[in-house]
Amino acid sequence: MITLRSLSAWAMLALLALLAGCSDSDPELDSPVRMEGDIFGTFYQVTIAEPLTRERASTLEAGFGQVLEEVDASMSTYREDSELMAFNEAPIGEWQPLSGELIEVLAISQAVSRASGGAFDITVGGLVNLWSFGPEARPREIPGAAELKARLAEVGHGKLELDVEKRRARRLSDIFVDLSGVAKGYATDKVAAYLDAQGIEHYLINIGGELIVRGYRDGDESPWRIGVEVPDGRRRVAQHILPLHDISVATSGDYRNYFEEDGQRFSHTIDPRTGYPVRHSLASVTVVHESNAWADAWATALLVMGPEKAMALARERDLRILTLVRDGEGWASQASPAFVDFFGKAALAETGIALPDDETNSDRYKES
Repeated sequence: MITLRSLSAWAMLALLALLAGCSDSDPELDSPVRMEGDIFGTFYQVTIAEPLTRERASTLEAGFGQVLEEVDASMSTYREDSELMAFNEAPIGEWQPLSGELIEVLAISQAVSRASGGAFDITVGGLVNLWSFGPEARPREIPGAAELKARLAEVGHGKLELDVEKRRARRLSDIFVDLSGVAKGYATDKVAAYLDAQGIEHYLINIGGELIVRGYRDGDESPWRIGVEVPDGRRRVAQHILPLHDISVATSGDYRNYFEEDGQRFSHTIDPRTGYPVRHSLASVTVVHESNAWADAWATALLVMGPEKAMALARERDLRILTLVRDGEGWASQASPAFVDFFGKAALAETGIALPDDETNSDRYKES
């Protein structure tokens, strides 16, 4: 005879067997779990440092993959069917209804444009295309002065008008809006928001070098460690290692994407104020900020400005930045006061960023 007590025991055994079967069919993956792929003409990597089953990881990857696809469909200049390209082709002077996401990115961009005196300008697309760093084919020779002058006349953040409350915008002249200096950062923010909503607490997101970290990289509560590269396109070596927790980082540099013509080196970073690629000693700018979209835009703006003006603006606006400046055969690193305050002098001393007694926050490195 089966008693109530023995029935309960049998039911418990059956439940344990069922759970064991489920566990066998959906095993837990070794932590951390890394998921990676391609988007926006670059790569993405999402590393989650907490227990995940294979099914849970697949669900998360599909979810943030959809987020990336939505940003691409909205903000790409390489897709003729994107929301941004439709806006670029809309009649001049007519208000166009836009998604909240696109309006948000346009608003961030315009704010950084104003604050940087036009060093960051998303209306620079026509010049970017002319210099070959866009959807158009690379020119066979350096653009002529007349052609540059004509394209430069089309540029200006004042030629883009936003109505944030009504979620609409209009072009006041034949500008070509290019969000390559901010869209990756915004996508990084959106993937982070998705993972937060899914209850993931410990992760690192890297989209083409734009990064956000949350929580810790292991059970010992070790901070995530992010490398700032040597400004040398021939190799990928970390010059400084930054310990990060619950923050985002964006870096802009002139040493990866460029071409050479008649012995001259032309960077992909165009100065919207002159129409020419930047040609100064500032090789890279790393910005630490709560929002990666803002960090991305600021990194581009400061790189355009050059070393002295970039650091002056960082001091004025309390921006956390680290610059690498070419210095003969080597380079010099310089951190803004807000950057030093954020990490602390003791932590920065371990990264190789020297903090001299004269508080110039400069350290020189010479290549052999």
